[in-house]
Amino acid sequence: MQFPKGKLIAIGGAEDKGTDIEDVNRNNLNFFELGILRRIVEEAGGPNSRIEVITTASTIPYEVGDNYLNAFGKIGCTNIGLMHIRNRADTNNADYLQRIKECDAVMFSGGNQLRLSVTDGGTEFLSIIKHRYQHEDFVIAGTSAGAMAMSQTMIYEGNAAKAHLKGEVKMTTGLGFINAVIIDSHFEKRGRFGRLAQAVACNPSCIGIGLGEDTGMLITDGNKMEAIGSGCVIIVDGHDVSFSNIADIPDGNPYSLENLRVHICEKGNGYLINERKFLPEAAEGAVIKKSVHVD
Repeated sequence: MQFPKGKLIAIGGAEDKGTDIEDVNRNNLNFFELGILRRIVEEAGGPNSRIEVITTASTIPYEVGDNYLNAFGKIGCTNIGLMHIRNRADTNNADYLQRIKECDAVMFSGGNQLRLSVTDGGTEFLSIIKHRYQHEDFVIAGTSAGAMAMSQTMIYEGNAAKAHLKGEVKMTTGLGFINAVIIDSHFEKRGRFGRLAQAVACNPSCIGIGLGEDTGMLITDGNKMEAIGSGCVIIVDGHDVSFSNIADIPDGNPYSLENLRVHICEKGNGYLINERKFLPEAAEGAVIKKSVHVD
């Protein structure tokens, strides 16, 4: 089996005071997390790397794009491009296609993850990104919706207060960079454990990754993970579930599970997806960092 040569960096998003994804507090768009952005730049090859920011998920793409330019500029990375792709026709833009072939990394902004899958799914634009991720030292980063859309199975809707009820968590096909996980963002602030648990209950072959804000997971070889940022990452593993009634009960009823496994990862901890193994020290088996210094 060939492992992808590229890296994924899934980020839980910046603190947004619990507002709806699209009702973003403007004061929080200038982010987070310059530490995480530095790691993206480092993994992409350094401050001179070309990073393309894709704002498809957002309803305020120009404001989001400007804030990325400012945030990356603060850490000395100015070779940043913006792609305000609003519909499927935009994905055929010859300039965008050429830029995707030449950049060192892409970053998907937050917003609505369904906009990403509906706009990019099945396009040449997405095929180029996938090919580069599989065969080159190429970085795909995403925050909030941009992180959730990375997986093959994607949560696109689910009220946290009703997530204990069957059918309240809606799932569809994401961008498909990685198959064996389901990613959720703003995990702690929005109380999303229940909805990730239901997603895993319905897809027990997948590992659930709950990303806190200002927190992320760096994934190499499509398998090896390292927690980065200031918060924690919750890993939800349904492989050893011994009882589940979710297939048999009607929609709207509470479901039950036995033996769902949960791990909590702080910065520096790791996890192996295929082996379903927690690593206290990611550097021991999960990630070999590049020796690129970013001022």
